[in-house]
Amino acid sequence: MSIGEMLAATVPMARTLNLEFLETTAEKAVVALPDQSEYHNHVGGPHAGALFTLGETASGTIVLAAFGDQLARAVPLAVRAEIAYRKLAMGAVTATATLGRPVAEVVAELDAGERPEFPVSIEVRRGDGAVACEMTVVWTLRPNG
Repeated sequence: MSIGEMLAATVPMARTLNLEFLETTAEKAVVALPDQSEYHNHVGGPHAGALFTLGETASGTIVLAAFGDQLARAVPLAVRAEIAYRKLAMGAVTATATLGRPVAEVVAELDAGERPEFPVSIEVRRGDGAVACEMTVVWTLRPNG
């Protein structure tokens, strides 16, 4: 099962929005939100909540790609998030997430008994390439037990 399939199976909101997982690596995750009128806002584009969910899902996708081998000993959790809406989003949009810290550095903190935090940066782009919004989601790996 791919990470996208796993997220769609375990995170109902990802299924609800019909998110499409286009690329999933430890370096980059790309997730698309198709244009769906049932998730439009008052001006006919994707609702701010749908954009947030898209970005947060892209961040979770890269976290699972980068740290999936740590799941037996730690649970990834979002700690906080910030979003800035830059341009009106219309039509289908795509979120690209990148890790803000090296994987080895985060795992070293976990190995040292710490609860590491790390940022994930996300850009949500319209079909014409313009950035509709930018997000940062800070994640942690909470040790089990």
